[in-house]
Amino acid sequence: MPKDLRSKATTLTTGDRVHLSALVLGEGPDGVLLDHEQGYSICSFVDIGQQLAKRGYHVVIPEYRNHGASQKTAVNEHIDRDARAGLAELRRVGAKKAFLAGASCGGTTAAVAGVDTPLRVVGLLMMSSPARCIGADGVAAVRKLRVPTLLAVSPGDMQGAVEEQVREVYAASVARKKELVIDQSGFHGTDMIKRAGSSGAALQDRVIQFVVDSYAAAR
Repeated sequence: MPKDLRSKATTLTTGDRVHLSALVLGEGPDGVLLDHEQGYSICSFVDIGQQLAKRGYHVVIPEYRNHGASQKTAVNEHIDRDARAGLAELRRVGAKKAFLAGASCGGTTAAVAGVDTPLRVVGLLMMSSPARCIGADGVAAVRKLRVPTLLAVSPGDMQGAVEEQVREVYAASVARKKELVIDQSGFHGTDMIKRAGSSGAALQDRVIQFVVDSYAAAR
């Protein structure tokens, strides 16, 4: 984590008493949850988190169990509880609404956690997110979330297997406004932004604008 952000680090405790490292940026009632993909860390969403915080959003980036500085557990299950802990932290620090976002399994768990949060959900972003991941059912979740939804995937990711699952989520979504971005970079999750040069920068801008537009629509 960059040294200038270490004062923003905190510890979350999940419903099953697992301790997670997390980063809390910004302030105010408009929250954003950013859930990283399996095998990655808080750092994958730091750039977007900082930009959103500068725009006036209250951002929480939890780090999954068995990742980074978070507690190690015997099995890597119940990661939806890690997303729920992130939403609980947003509520604790004063957020009233939440935009849900995540990469790969992080998008799946963000959607699942958003179904039963007391926060008002205003939008959803899922990047390369599977229909189901480690017990978290993203298809069931998007059948209950009517908020603006943006899905992004590269057709070259795992020889098309990820695109197939993302399209399943897209078809199941009941959102009145939903978008499917087909990214040609061939990368997975936040790597579509971080490793894809100019197209990655354009996708990051689109993601940030989607958060802004979702909040505008919710007012």
